[in-house]
Amino acid sequence: MAFVPRPSVNSGRSIFLFGPPGTGKSSIAETLATMLRGSIVLPYAILVGQQLIRVFDPSRHRPLVALDARFDRRWVPVARPFVEVGGELTLEDLDLTFDENSKVHEAPFQMKASGGVLLIDDFGRQRASPEMLLNRWIVPLDRDVDFLTLSDGRKIEVPFDVLLVFATNRTPSSLVDEAFLRRIQYKIEVKPPTEQEFSEILRRVCETQKITFYPKAAEWIAAYARERNIPLRSCHPRDLMQHLGAASRFLLKPAELTPELVELACETYFVPI
Repeated sequence: MAFVPRPSVNSGRSIFLFGPPGTGKSSIAETLATMLRGSIVLPYAILVGQQLIRVFDPSRHRPLVALDARFDRRWVPVARPFVEVGGELTLEDLDLTFDENSKVHEAPFQMKASGGVLLIDDFGRQRASPEMLLNRWIVPLDRDVDFLTLSDGRKIEVPFDVLLVFATNRTPSSLVDEAFLRRIQYKIEVKPPTEQEFSEILRRVCETQKITFYPKAAEWIAAYARERNIPLRSCHPRDLMQHLGAASRFLLKPAELTPELVELACETYFVPI
């Protein structure tokens, strides 16, 4: 498990989360967006000369109120955004894209994440090298401004107000050298959960899914994994409860933490190492 210090969030700078797969790095990054208090007002689009840039994206932004005549329709109040990109990210995705048919530019990911969190997941698995991606962020992180290119070749300066989070399963030193790592302000290792932490995660998952929690069930799962040399991961409770729910529906039984259903969920989920 990882403790993310509040100063790293308040700083509005960059955070590097690293650790084994399944330890909850993506979930931690998503939770960071909820730690940023308040909401923001986002423009639907911005106009640069005669060039239109669309900013509001219904797939990325959650409006907080239904707009009526009292509101300035150029703006929309939204929750602080959480934008996640992974191995599909390219350097081209970090600049404006232009639609020849509509003649409208689409804002890049970091602009849509303004006022919130941008997670670059699986860092190091993108087609662009880690060094190239980090180089792309040096100026925005240092100066709080970003430079984008319009379809006519003009460069424009836009505010860079986003908490940038990198998450990776690889060790930091295998991705970039020390000089590049210094550009990322906060480095936080996300470790596998202890058995006590695993039990607490399972309790919370059960509470969410309306399943009565029994501490003994966490012990059964831990013992099953230990016997097969399977390390516990923070993602296991969520996944196992999905398997348990599927098994209970198939067997026409209530979704409960019985030895039978827990073992069946473990058998269909875990792969011995």
